[in-house]
Amino acid sequence: MRMVDVIQKKRNGQKLTDSEIRFFVEEYTAGTIPDYQAAALMMAIYFKGMSADETAVLTEAMAASGDTIDLSAIEGHIVDKHSTGGVGDKITFITGPLVASVGVPVAKMSGRGLGHTGGTLDKLESISGFHIEMSKEEFISNVNKHKLSVAGQTGNLAPADKKLYALRDVTGTVDSIPLIAGSIMSKKLASGADSIVLDVKTGSGAFMKTLEESKALAQEMVNIGNKLGRNTIAVISDMNQPLGYEVGNANEIKEAAEVLQGKKVEDLRNLGLELAAHMTVLAGAFPSYQEAYQVLEQKLDNGEAFQAFRTFISAQGGDLSMIDDLSRLPAAAHHVEVISDKEGFVAEIDAESIGVAAMYLGAGRATKDDKINHAVGITLNKKIGDAIKKGETIAVLHSEQPNPSDSLSKVKEAYKVSEDKPNKHQLIYEVIK
Repeated sequence: MRMVDVIQKKRNGQKLTDSEIRFFVEEYTAGTIPDYQAAALMMAIYFKGMSADETAVLTEAMAASGDTIDLSAIEGHIVDKHSTGGVGDKITFITGPLVASVGVPVAKMSGRGLGHTGGTLDKLESISGFHIEMSKEEFISNVNKHKLSVAGQTGNLAPADKKLYALRDVTGTVDSIPLIAGSIMSKKLASGADSIVLDVKTGSGAFMKTLEESKALAQEMVNIGNKLGRNTIAVISDMNQPLGYEVGNANEIKEAAEVLQGKKVEDLRNLGLELAAHMTVLAGAFPSYQEAYQVLEQKLDNGEAFQAFRTFISAQGGDLSMIDDLSRLPAAAHHVEVISDKEGFVAEIDAESIGVAAMYLGAGRATKDDKINHAVGITLNKKIGDAIKKGETIAVLHSEQPNPSDSLSKVKEAYKVSEDKPNKHQLIYEVIK
């Protein structure tokens, strides 16, 4: 088989065979197909697309290109959640304990963030002593004992995806629905969960800016998961403003803990319950979404979900005094107010600009070698629909510098104020099964 024939076939809009797709993935991973030919195929796919069957085979081949995690020693039906990313997205710290509180195992492999703020692991490391490196045996033992564990990705998961993503990033072929879906789902398949709930973001702070694009990506990933033997659903949720009021690392842990203790942060509470309900239904813990939601709401309100969070933190070496007294979490030296120079109602908050402002403070990484500062971040005082007066504080920057001018101007730019009160944003747009 010649790679040039595979490229020409896709260039001409023809469907690739299973063997042609597997040949490409295996040989490119092994280094026998050069980058320029792989880039040519990526561009052909970008323009000509792939069928649902082609995308599923590509995903399966990428998942099989390296290690796969065997979680068969975990008791029960393992369910995982994946978010396509956003600003202030600390939902894992709410859904994980919620799902664990009803006895459903959550075995989560997570990565570090590259962008606005740290990833799940970076945020957890805001808690002194918390460790994400552990043996497979310890990871499985934690899930069996406590129903929840979060670890760093170990081994060589989906190396074909790593190579292809790096290539797509520099050849203008990142935003292709089949290639994005294959990239995400190959890692989920290799991570070993039985069922997957996808939180697909849409809006200004999301990878997919329009609802139409988000639906297309969600449907593609659901099709892949179901074709490859994983019960998969996708929830399309809003990212036209940050989730909750906190953006950063330690301050996102703080807000998630507060929600688990009963604080009514509406979007975090509602999205956390929504995703957890779908996760527990897929795991067979409840016969219906309505029953799952009702029981999980009780677990949130009676403190059992918070206790599951404490148990999870303690089992991985975290200092519980920081959870029981949230003021002990890392804090920045300066707290700089962002003052509104307009009066009216908050009409828009560009979530991406808020994320970039947080990265300027040190909450995220511009390159993979950058160091995260767990203490810095942004607290939003005003969200879309809130009334605002001239001279009022719209946000607070938690900074190591007394005058973080770049972040100040970025946050001011992010807020759009209008005379009329805008309609409330929808949080959940659609559930795709």
